[in-house]
Amino acid sequence: MKKKRRVLIFMMFCILAFTGCGATLKAKEVKSVDDVEGSKIGVQLGTTGDIYASDYENDDAGSVVERYNKMADAVQALKQDKIDCVIIDEQPALTVTKQNPDLKMLDEEFTNEDYAICMAKGNETLKTKINEALKELKEDGVIDEIISNYIGSNAGKHPYKTPAGTSYDNGTLIAATNATFPPYEYYEDDKVMGLDIDIITAIGDKLGMKVEISDMEFDAIINSVNSGKADVGIAGMTVTEDRLKSIDFSDSYTNSKQVIIVKADGKGNGLDIVSKFKNNFVQDNRWKYIVKGLKNTLVIAVGSAVLGLLLGFLVAFIRTTHDKKNSLGILNWLCKLYLTIVRGTPTMIQLLIMYYVVFKSVNVDKVLVAIIAFAINSGAYVAEIMRSGIMAVDNGQFEAGSSLGLNYRITMLFIILPQAIKNILPALCNEFITLLKETSICGYIGLNDLTRGGDIIRSNTFDAFMPLVLVALIYLLMVQLLTLGVAKIERRLRNNER
Repeated sequence: MKKKRRVLIFMMFCILAFTGCGATLKAKEVKSVDDVEGSKIGVQLGTTGDIYASDYENDDAGSVVERYNKMADAVQALKQDKIDCVIIDEQPALTVTKQNPDLKMLDEEFTNEDYAICMAKGNETLKTKINEALKELKEDGVIDEIISNYIGSNAGKHPYKTPAGTSYDNGTLIAATNATFPPYEYYEDDKVMGLDIDIITAIGDKLGMKVEISDMEFDAIINSVNSGKADVGIAGMTVTEDRLKSIDFSDSYTNSKQVIIVKADGKGNGLDIVSKFKNNFVQDNRWKYIVKGLKNTLVIAVGSAVLGLLLGFLVAFIRTTHDKKNSLGILNWLCKLYLTIVRGTPTMIQLLIMYYVVFKSVNVDKVLVAIIAFAINSGAYVAEIMRSGIMAVDNGQFEAGSSLGLNYRITMLFIILPQAIKNILPALCNEFITLLKETSICGYIGLNDLTRGGDIIRSNTFDAFMPLVLVALIYLLMVQLLTLGVAKIERRLRNNER
């Protein structure tokens, strides 16, 4: 009776909580810039929209600023009535409203700003060269042609072409960008394109430098430039006082407006399920981003799992040797320090440290960086799993090996370890599953893994449902295949025991 009463109380609590959550205040209607105050404002983290919206935060009118890693997430939140408006640059706003008839852009501009190219402080030589190249390109009318190729009635009529005879004798210019900002930078046919990309390419042609584009999260661009992973950053970036404290900028190459997007009353999205599928995956061969991302995810997961297994075994061997023979004291202390640091810090922080700090001055492939970072992380957990498995084996097994004339190392490798692995196999499988899913944070260093492949599609279509569901289903399928494989191995091991 008491149990039923507790269940009834719990159900009533859930109903009250649900209805309470649903009883939110009516969304504020934003019709002009004056209406922004007191509303829920959506912005992309680190953008000038974020900076301007911060002025409204914690005001007496109750304004709330919701920050999203991607503009597509802010747009999706607006479509779902989680926020009242989105502050965004004018040209991306035009793309958003074109693809989403249920959204509209207010006629009144929020503010006006100039775009420039960022570079590390103290790099006056590069700054001077870029400014000189910009000046020449403006005088030759190249900048205007590039802009008109993406903005206005002549869009698509003036594509930039590298001048004949251009040589790249002065090396490579690595440009960091965030390819979720059409028409300034976006993906097309598995390649980053856009107004900014053409401008930095034209500058590279002037300087005799081959431009290499590195796509990453917007808020990682400045860190990438400061750490030397990129020479410049170009992603519709505005010069602000806060940014000037940590980064330098070139002369402006164009200007833009910050505008406000709100919901358009009485309009639906106008696309059925089949059209949405085609728009997300078939159009412009966007399915390729999923395939490429899946390939990188599998390479990283398998590579880091193998290295993590070897590292974990080495650490477990040292620690169990210390426990059983009271030796290897210094190595055991180092292993305990390694376990404490790795298990006590987030995986994402470890990945960022590996990329921006450890490999700061070394141009290493991002896949290799991810493999090393995840291997170090996984190795710590594998080590404790293996250690527990080894310690669970009866100590008489060591004595039996010793009586047969086997040394400690041989006994460990050929008698103890096989028994331990059989016992810890499910735990190792769970660790690999966790590792597989953790690779989804690779996008923070600009690596196109499976999750980022879905993000690229979302940034082009502003549709969250299909890309996210497909990515989730692929992860689920891989995990289920791994689970079935381990279950089969466990059955074989049990049969062998008979």
